Amino acid sequence: MDADIGPNHANSSAQHQDTELFSSDEDSSLYFTYSGGCNELEVNNLHYERLSEFKLPWEMKGDKQTAINKLSMRVRSGQMLAIIGSSGCGKTSLLDIITCRDEGGKMTSGQVLINGKPNTPQLVKKNIAHVRQDDRLLPHLTVRETLAFVAKLRLPTHFTQAQRDQRVDDVIAELRLRQCAHTRVGNDYVRGVSGGERRRVSIAVQLLWNPGILILDEPTSGLDSFTAHNLVLTLSRLARGNRLVLLSVHQPRSDIFQLFDLVVLLSSGSAVYCGAARDMVPYFTALGYPCPRYCNPSDFYVDLISIDRRSPEREAEGLERSTVLAERFMDKVRDTEDHMWKSDGANTTPTQTKSPQQLSKENGEEVITIAKQKKRLPGRLHQFTILIRRHMYNDYRDLVTLLVHGFEALLMSLLVGCLYYGAGEERLSIQDTVALLYMIGALTPFAVVLDVIAKCHSERAMLYHELEDGMYSVLGELPEHCVFTLVYGLPIYWLAGLNTEPERFLLNFLLVWLMVYCSRAMALFVAAALPTLQTSSFAGNSFFTIFYLTGGFVISMENMWQVASWVSHTSFMRWGFDGLLQVQFRGNMYPVSIRNFTFNVDGIHVVEAMHMNQYPLYACYLVLLAVCLVFMALYYVSLKFIKQKSSQDW
Repeated sequence: MDADIGPNHANSSAQHQDTELFSSDEDSSLYFTYSGGCNELEVNNLHYERLSEFKLPWEMKGDKQTAINKLSMRVRSGQMLAIIGSSGCGKTSLLDIITCRDEGGKMTSGQVLINGKPNTPQLVKKNIAHVRQDDRLLPHLTVRETLAFVAKLRLPTHFTQAQRDQRVDDVIAELRLRQCAHTRVGNDYVRGVSGGERRRVSIAVQLLWNPGILILDEPTSGLDSFTAHNLVLTLSRLARGNRLVLLSVHQPRSDIFQLFDLVVLLSSGSAVYCGAARDMVPYFTALGYPCPRYCNPSDFYVDLISIDRRSPEREAEGLERSTVLAERFMDKVRDTEDHMWKSDGANTTPTQTKSPQQLSKENGEEVITIAKQKKRLPGRLHQFTILIRRHMYNDYRDLVTLLVHGFEALLMSLLVGCLYYGAGEERLSIQDTVALLYMIGALTPFAVVLDVIAKCHSERAMLYHELEDGMYSVLGELPEHCVFTLVYGLPIYWLAGLNTEPERFLLNFLLVWLMVYCSRAMALFVAAALPTLQTSSFAGNSFFTIFYLTGGFVISMENMWQVASWVSHTSFMRWGFDGLLQVQFRGNMYPVSIRNFTFNVDGIHVVEAMHMNQYPLYACYLVLLAVCLVFMALYYVSLKFIKQKSSQDW
């Protein structure tokens, strides 16, 4: 073999680095030795197809592309397996199939077994932690706060607060996050931790519940070489702690490649090599493809099996070469038990000098298994309160957004209030009061619709991932309280000189708050039901416009055609407007002049003349509450039964 990075050198180097890593960290907790038993992941003769491109239904003619072609492998606890290949070779598809998250394709043959059982979404949630390629974290929470909230959601209820805090401290220490524990996570727009630290936070979120199998999709993507190497060192250590680590990587540098126990080299969905990392160079050398001197084996062999599509001749040559290599590998491992190539005398089964239970007894620590953790998880009400607190922590630290929204509500209130302030000491006329009340009930709910839809889609990927991970039930993701209603409602009420009785103001405020909350619930529903921001915004505007036009002000209820009249009974604008009219006009006497005669009329008769006083005041509050609950139920159904995409694509 011509390459300097030979199998013995690679193995000894990796062992030296592991030894140095273990000996240098004296504060690591034994918790990171997984004590839930031995895990095994097996893929048998897997064949998976997906549509080659997006087509309309009438254009579908069975044109499919093979993403995974007759792939077989087996990996056990204590091993780290890396799936290596160029872009489009099937790495992410394989991870999605294993974690039951495959979309737009079909598995035509084969099976995936987790501990000898076929993989199901329920089994995956209990055994596998999946770290995605893109980091989806709330940007304004610190690293410790992010992990603390996840610990409250995912750890059993019998854990004390001290035990949760200790678990968070252990994870922070293990993943080298102490120096940034009190730094905001950040994102592309908010300054926070570095890219490598943010990736480690994503891994820490999954490690909190002590999974036996850890799957990572391109964990080194976007990181510099030094940070990527340290991250894979941490993953290697986690694997040595009796875990099964499976990751996909594009072309790792040589010192990262040395850390892998097993390697799967993919080309167009077919395995060109599957076996021990230290044996990959000898395997290809025996086939007549030695790794050149001073060359990274992963770079050389990924280039060897990549398809050059710049010309038909080069594409045909690359396809033929990769097909021949895949067929030769299948011939060599056809009769083996695990379909993985081994050199003479090689043993890929991990060894462990002491069991986790023995190590735990020596240190006097409690062994906590996955089965125990899955019992007595926090209930839905507890999840709801935790999520409310988490979003409040995140939202109220975004000072710029808070100030903009607060100033928007205050400015809108002052503009409208000052417009009606010109009446002076005289009370507003009936016509002006009616118009003002309808404006109060329409302006803020309309602004809320667009704001909530935009925010939901910006946080949609995080919601999608957390729901799939089983972090909380769908009912847990209810919206936080509307905090700007009072800022909007108070100035406009007093500037316009509306009824000054305290109970009238409170009833008025409660009606506006319910209308805002109805519009918020409607926005949540359309955001969850439709896949893109554009379609959700269109649907939200359409719903609000329909409710606005049938609210009883634009056209009289008496002159409204029958279908619109039916719609008006479901319009929160109509019921809120009805309630606002009753609160302001009931018991107030207004002078009415007919020619030379002037007499006082109870304002409630004005409401009756608009055909709006058909139900008692309390019915308006009950209907508004019912509309809100219906939209929240639709939101629940949408999250439960409509696949929430992690991106804005169809």
